[in-house]
Amino acid sequence: MEALESGELWILLRVAAAMALGGVLGIERELGRHAAGLRTHMMIAGAAALIVGLGDVVAEQFTREQYRDLVRIDPGHLIKAVVAAVGFVGAGAILRARGNQQVQGLTTASSLLMAAAIGMAAGLGHYLLAFGASLMCVVVLAVFRRLESGIGTDRPRKE
Repeated sequence: MEALESGELWILLRVAAAMALGGVLGIERELGRHAAGLRTHMMIAGAAALIVGLGDVVAEQFTREQYRDLVRIDPGHLIKAVVAAVGFVGAGAILRARGNQQVQGLTTASSLLMAAAIGMAAGLGHYLLAFGASLMCVVVLAVFRRLESGIGTDRPRKE
């Protein structure tokens, strides 16, 4: 019963929505055989939603206890933490291709950041925003890849 009162089931619903929407990006990346695919995007979106949801739980818990005058919760810090963590993962996706003279992994890193942002939106209960952003990302990743291929910009760039 306490799980219902504390909103834990709602947080799990938001995590599930974030993972599903992150999975939409992941499927597109998986089809292109990129390093970060379905599971990676789902996990990052879900983690972002869970971190945002946990922020609500922590804030609620400390407003009811004797510590409420001592503890200040800043939701901005949670968002900063998610972005920093995803930056670390994204840097790994970029550095993985270091042996090659060509920079690779930037789109994968940016899609991971978008998965985190979508997860945060879903974690805050803004499903329309999360769904709309997911849809726009799929358009950018899938449709624009075909457009780039058609005009020849997918070839290595001259220096």
